Amino acid sequence: MAAQINPSILSADFARLADEAKAVEGADWLHVDVMDNHFVPNLTLGVPVVESLARATDTPLDCHLMIEAPDRWAPQYVEAGAGSVTFHVEAAAAPVRLAREIRAKGARASMALKPATPIEPYEDLLPELDMLLIMTVEPGFGGQAFLDIMLPKIRRTRELISKHGLELWLQVDGGVSASTIERCADAGADVFVAGSAVYGANDPAEAVRALRTQAEASTAKASWACDH
Repeated sequence: MAAQINPSILSADFARLADEAKAVEGADWLHVDVMDNHFVPNLTLGVPVVESLARATDTPLDCHLMIEAPDRWAPQYVEAGAGSVTFHVEAAAAPVRLAREIRAKGARASMALKPATPIEPYEDLLPELDMLLIMTVEPGFGGQAFLDIMLPKIRRTRELISKHGLELWLQVDGGVSASTIERCADAGADVFVAGSAVYGANDPAEAVRALRTQAEASTAKASWACDH
């Protein structure tokens, strides 16, 4: 199974976003962190920047909404050009309805879980989603250290996906780097958000390729992939 690498522009130079997007043109998606200073203690960007970024790059946009009231705002990010929109289940009033609305507008629907949020209560929602995001740091800031205690949660999520026979992507976000990506892939993740590990490198495009190679090598040996 192919691993997907999604560089996070949270670690890019915001004054040069079009150039920073071009610097990782070999990436599968460009991860866009939207923060509102309410759901998380940080403020980043919104719909107008996503619209501009969508015009500036051919790499599809993966928008991660760390915001309150995603039921109200998420559809606007699809209209702005996002190919995938992730909402946090902790903030959503009606996650099934929201996932269906995102899909109906033509984007992939994704649901995110903060580190302390268990996956098990949401097992029945999985068929409504195209991707599930397990946060491997507390959302809100880039550059945080990877939380190894999330690995069992990734494994349990992969087991639920397999149990139901779903073609559901499993994304991890937070502290993903050359030193952690293999553990994430072995646990069951197949989509990897990497911020400083990509944009902090001398050659961001090469960093993307190297991370993908590591993830695919680990996936090839993983028990969950062999059973798939």
